Amino acid sequence: MKAVTVSSWRELDEAIGEAGRSDGALHAHSTLVFRGLSRSGYSHMSGLARLQGDYAAVESHLIRNFRKYAHRAAPGPALWDWLALGQHHGLPTRLLDWTFSPLVALHFATATWPEEDALLIAVDSAGAHRLLPEPLRASLQEEGALLFTTEMLSQHAPDLCAFDRLGEGRPPFLVFFEPPSLDERVVNQSSVLSAFSSATYQLEEWLADHPGLASGWVIPAEVKAEVRQRLDQANITERVLLPGLDGLADWLRRYYSPGSIAYGEGAGGSSMAGQEDSRRHEGRMGP
Repeated sequence: MKAVTVSSWRELDEAIGEAGRSDGALHAHSTLVFRGLSRSGYSHMSGLARLQGDYAAVESHLIRNFRKYAHRAAPGPALWDWLALGQHHGLPTRLLDWTFSPLVALHFATATWPEEDALLIAVDSAGAHRLLPEPLRASLQEEGALLFTTEMLSQHAPDLCAFDRLGEGRPPFLVFFEPPSLDERVVNQSSVLSAFSSATYQLEEWLADHPGLASGWVIPAEVKAEVRQRLDQANITERVLLPGLDGLADWLRRYYSPGSIAYGEGAGGSSMAGQEDSRRHEGRMGP
């Protein structure tokens, strides 16, 4: 995937709209899902892969023990419900966070590191799902759905071993599914999750193999400031996307950090918000 550098909010807005016109027409429901990275040099590596070493070998242990110790917060019967809950709370998983909303993705691309270039990517989820094994494609067609639910996935893959077996003898495939509405954060962020049929396969590899299904835009620091201003004017802020006291504190930290865009000193200073835990801004949609 080749990312295009934009020079203004208007150019970025028009590029996003054009990317959603897969057949040249404007549709009410776009098939694009988005991710925003606050630094263009960040990778799309999963939280599980960031453990390094033989991380695939510990995946089942992480999930088993998370389910054992988090039983009081049971999200639903399916393994995929537990994976979504774990990802939501920072458990290292093979999942990646996405959103249907380019504005939400842009928030996480611009909320920190104001002096750094940001990156926004979009993937055609319908195009990605056309590459799925036949049983999964048939399930989507039968339901008339764009994305999977956790229940739909569990019908074909009750566990990750079964999920991985669906991809045997073929390149790893990419599945997008909507998590349960665990809380208002999931709802307000229009959250979408993705999973590969291999714990060791990463998004960069998939993007390189399927350049026609993805678009990317580099947002220079000076444009990042303009985008951030537009988002704040539209109330796309931590107070909305991260409901509760944590989101309020994040919003106030950013707003009053010297050198931040909101503080009125442009995008050239060093923002305290940029020093936060990097896992939030290396592909995670929330804290």
